[in-house]
Amino acid sequence: MAGRRSLGRRFGWLWGAYAVSTAGTWLAFDAFALMAVLVLDAGPTQVSLLAAVGPAVGAAVSVPLGPWVEVRRKRPVMIATDLVRCAVLLSIPVAYALGRLSFGHLLLVSVAVAASDITFNAAAGAFLKGLVPRQDLLLANGRFEATTWTASMVGPPLGGAAIGLFGPVTTVVADAVSYLLSAFGLRAIGGDEKLPVRPASGSARPRVGDLLDGWRYILADPALRPLFFNTVLANSLIMAASPPLMVLMVDDLRFAPWQYALAFAVPCTGGLLGSRLAPRLVTRFGRHRVMLGAGVLRAGWSLGLAFVGPGAAGLALVMVVEFGLITCCAVFNPVFATYRLERTPADRVIRTLSAWSATGKATTAAVTALWGLLAHLAGPRTAIALAGVFLLFTPALLPRRDHTPGPGPEPAPLALKDGG
Repeated sequence: MAGRRSLGRRFGWLWGAYAVSTAGTWLAFDAFALMAVLVLDAGPTQVSLLAAVGPAVGAAVSVPLGPWVEVRRKRPVMIATDLVRCAVLLSIPVAYALGRLSFGHLLLVSVAVAASDITFNAAAGAFLKGLVPRQDLLLANGRFEATTWTASMVGPPLGGAAIGLFGPVTTVVADAVSYLLSAFGLRAIGGDEKLPVRPASGSARPRVGDLLDGWRYILADPALRPLFFNTVLANSLIMAASPPLMVLMVDDLRFAPWQYALAFAVPCTGGLLGSRLAPRLVTRFGRHRVMLGAGVLRAGWSLGLAFVGPGAAGLALVMVVEFGLITCCAVFNPVFATYRLERTPADRVIRTLSAWSATGKATTAAVTALWGLLAHLAGPRTAIALAGVFLLFTPALLPRRDHTPGPGPEPAPLALKDGG
């Protein structure tokens, strides 16, 4: 079976490093917000500020790093960002133990983690492109997608229990340790990684104009441009509806916190299903048809959340809608991620992925803040409904034509020192 086929020892270490850091991230889901509330007695405005400003500023900080990372070996960059995230996260329990933890400290750590996340993911995409053959990229991305949804299903409930038993900084420590373990896993990959060829200009230092290269390439490409606008807008609208939905369910409809958590944990099984189906669907129907179909179906679910009511029927409605949404996302995401990697030349991957991720995080932060204001003025149900209505228009941004990806010949997989 293709889904069980080995992609080699080196990919196994990369996958393991990704799995352990992803598990730590989801174990510490909403840990900063919980500490702000439980330890610092922060109000809704500060919690919203923490959720929006940290990722947005982190996205801006990460942009200048793209051209710098582009001309360096990717694995050392990934290890360095893991160690940075470990160090800044460990500063939180230290400050807490000394009685010096502050809201500003949490905000700075949030910025550092967000910038490191973007840089790591961009470097990992470029590294993966050189590690596995082109025909195995979809299989590799499908395994990462399945890992993400497994962690998102199991991590938050375990994290909540750990906080209840051992205190508010427990999951932050676990997240920091996960990045340290990830760094060890990346170090164990071994093998040679050639130093990327510098741009023709020969400049050792990135120029100011290099900062915009990622966006220039995306907007000039007839296939990536519509996908860029589609994914950024769709993802931001999906995420923007989450805070109003939490208020609607927990405050207005009086669902217990465990019921709210269950409503989103159970549907994550759709992520496992979708990520397993993606390679098979592509084999049968072709990549473009699968990406277009999943992108269209992904947009049709969220509007149903505006009709959630009290009791078991309301809980079941949320589970069904979220299951459908997550399944479609889990089919779309690895196919889209593979297509984007194949479409992007090796010497532009870092800048392209950094620009894409930075735009997505900043847009999500802005739209989430706007929808929070909308929910305050018009009510959470209206805000959820409007997000669902706007999502229905996002498939119009998907590319209708199947552009054959081909930026040029692909580099051979990275050479191995150990023959593994």
